[in-house]
Amino acid sequence: MKQVLAALVFGLAVLSGSLVAAQSVYVQIEARPDLSQAQDRARAYGANLSDVNGFRLRSGWYAIALGPYDNEGAVARMQSLKVSRAIPDDAYLVRRSAFLQQFWPVGAGAFAAAEPAETDAASVASPITAPAENRAQALAGENRLNRDEKFSLQIALKLFGYYDGAIDAAFGPGTRGAMAAWQTAKSYEPTGVLTTRQRGELTGDYQSAIASAGMAPLRDTVAGIEMQLPQALVAFDRYQAPFVHYTPADDSGVTVLLISQPGDENTLLGLYDIMQSLKIVPPEGERERSSDRFTLTGADERITSYTHAVLKDGAIKGFTLIWPAGQDARRDIVLKAMRDSFTTIDGVVLPDAMGNDAMEQSIDLLGGLQIRQPQATGSGFFVDGRGTVLTTAAAVQNCGRITLDDVYDAQILARDMALGLAVLRPSEPLAPRDFARFLAGAARLNSEIAVAGFSFGGILGAPTLTFGTLADVRGLRGEETLNRLALAANPGDSGGPVFDSSGSVLGMLLPDQTDTSRRLPADVAFATDAAAIAGFLTNSGLAATASQRTQAMPPEELTRQAAGATVCDWSKTAMDAA
Repeated sequence: MKQVLAALVFGLAVLSGSLVAAQSVYVQIEARPDLSQAQDRARAYGANLSDVNGFRLRSGWYAIALGPYDNEGAVARMQSLKVSRAIPDDAYLVRRSAFLQQFWPVGAGAFAAAEPAETDAASVASPITAPAENRAQALAGENRLNRDEKFSLQIALKLFGYYDGAIDAAFGPGTRGAMAAWQTAKSYEPTGVLTTRQRGELTGDYQSAIASAGMAPLRDTVAGIEMQLPQALVAFDRYQAPFVHYTPADDSGVTVLLISQPGDENTLLGLYDIMQSLKIVPPEGERERSSDRFTLTGADERITSYTHAVLKDGAIKGFTLIWPAGQDARRDIVLKAMRDSFTTIDGVVLPDAMGNDAMEQSIDLLGGLQIRQPQATGSGFFVDGRGTVLTTAAAVQNCGRITLDDVYDAQILARDMALGLAVLRPSEPLAPRDFARFLAGAARLNSEIAVAGFSFGGILGAPTLTFGTLADVRGLRGEETLNRLALAANPGDSGGPVFDSSGSVLGMLLPDQTDTSRRLPADVAFATDAAAIAGFLTNSGLAATASQRTQAMPPEELTRQAAGATVCDWSKTAMDAA
């Protein structure tokens, strides 16, 4: 059957009742969610077939059926038309009481007509008689199915818990086993191949179940988006650029966001990065990005999330579907309907156009959505051209996830708790604008130094330079791996590089290690020195690049170099990452 998967459901009721002599039998061949679509299809069938009728279904959909016939005539007519491929292979017999008002042919039945009376209990108890198919006949019918029809059968089996494999339209052992399990549950012989009637029953059960999502067309002229939406599960809440918010209805747990904003390629890529910082986009999932579109998927113990956005004609349009965890089969059906029906039209959501200026404003919110916050932030710096980062061991201790600039995932390559050092390797190669060149000789006492760090946890988007002097080349207890600095640093600066006036790195700033019983002056800080860092990198299979600089560097050049080499590292526990 040429199903419209963008709309997902045909709302067909699978008949389990019989027909008494006075009751008419129809061959139901198709259904549509929209009346105008159903009228168009009825007109198309009517060009080649006689006895074409259209009826409204109890689900609100519109069925196209041939008839009426008596039982024997209906069976013969259905078989003949299937052989000639004039009707879909999964057309099946239904009784008149399955339909409500008639809409086709025009004038044949008024929409205000009374609902047909139900049959008596005896008529409901016995089935419509149709020729039984053996396994070979069922397999022959199955072979005539197209890919979309096979796809929908797997989706239905998955929805009801019989199938947990890939939705790929390939009927392998997993699908066969699922079909046999479904047949057993329905008291059919478990052949592993569904007959025409069984396919119709499974499809009808599936369509009835998913119809509860209330998939219906939506046309939003403000956002400039047209698509199918599960309107029984979500309700319109507000416009707040760049989103249109649809919040859960009746505690469904489902949320939909329409994405709509003017922009170009840079805006699209910026949105791609920002969306990944939102709590509604779990960090674990596939990411795809090109110059004119991106897709984000994610899942955790609470939700699954899917976001797709496209750049076209100076506007970025898309949607996000957030679905409760553990309902994947039903979610897959709804998502396919939304994805396949998504269409852009004129219109775009503009900031403050819908009264957004009255909404809450916060740097921790994007369009009213909470930005995912890290457990801790710190500083680090690149030590080579591949994006390897040196930071403090304390910053990454007991963390379930580490990111660089809250975008690039990184793993701990090595660490030394005694020195307070850790090396991070990004999951994908990076090309930093600059990286550290370490001081090769001895540092000069009382010389001017500068620490580059993200003093305020990355809020400013660039490192801050804090200036001071090198007070000693040892720690307070004579530790030769430490330098003592006369410098008032912030906690967020720890892990940042310590530069001398030439731009050479003479150490890495350590976090405050004083205990509560002893308080040092505010301008006392410590750094692991360059020699200790070089030894640690060598033991980790890396190399420290020696600096060749001898002349003092202008402050603006030092600032540029620091910005290129310093990075903010964000440390998250597994819970915080969600």
